[in-house]
Amino acid sequence: MKISGLQKVTLLDYPGKVAATVFTPGCNLRCPFCHNASLVLQPGGEDFPPEEVLGFLKKRRGVLDGVCVSGGEPLLQPDLSDFLGRVQALGFAVKLDTNGTNPALLGRLIREGLVDYVAMDVKNSRERYGQTVGVPGFDCSAVEESVSLLLRGTVDYEFRTTVVRGLHDDESFSAIADWIGGAKRYFLQNFVDSGDLISPCEGFSRQEMEGFLRLLSGRMAHVELRGI
Repeated sequence: MKISGLQKVTLLDYPGKVAATVFTPGCNLRCPFCHNASLVLQPGGEDFPPEEVLGFLKKRRGVLDGVCVSGGEPLLQPDLSDFLGRVQALGFAVKLDTNGTNPALLGRLIREGLVDYVAMDVKNSRERYGQTVGVPGFDCSAVEESVSLLLRGTVDYEFRTTVVRGLHDDESFSAIADWIGGAKRYFLQNFVDSGDLISPCEGFSRQEMEGFLRLLSGRMAHVELRGI
């Protein structure tokens, strides 16, 4: 289990909980708007031994409610299930951030009760997925399987899309709504330049984001703008 970052406290990453966020290196996608590009492109950077992170969490029992495991793509880590089990054994709820490209492992973690909340990125409509994730000819079938898995509602979840000018438009969101319609929660996150990107990108105005929100209203159980 490789860990390349630790945010010791966050009120934003795990809805309704005071949490710490663990960042894992490496990703199988190359989204130009990724705000953790250094974790994707240089996965051999800073290293936090898992025992050190678990030791920190042990000291924070009673202060923190949960732990968010993000990336990069956490499901690339071979010892992830063991790490999540040890985090839960300390009494923390676990939130997993994923791009949904490993439905087999995601399903196993859910069946074994090792995740309490899953946040999955739906990058774009299926037709524009390859362009959006920076992988020409990308096969969307694994992502579709993960979407179907979460829509069954066996674990608490949300879907989310980072909205980028030139990649997303009304047609994109109409197609996404057809795909994940009825989802429990769907968040639109306007692109914000973190200074650690794969390629230059641009977001939308608040007015434009509210237009996308109106387009989606009534097509999911809950749709919301995040970070606006």
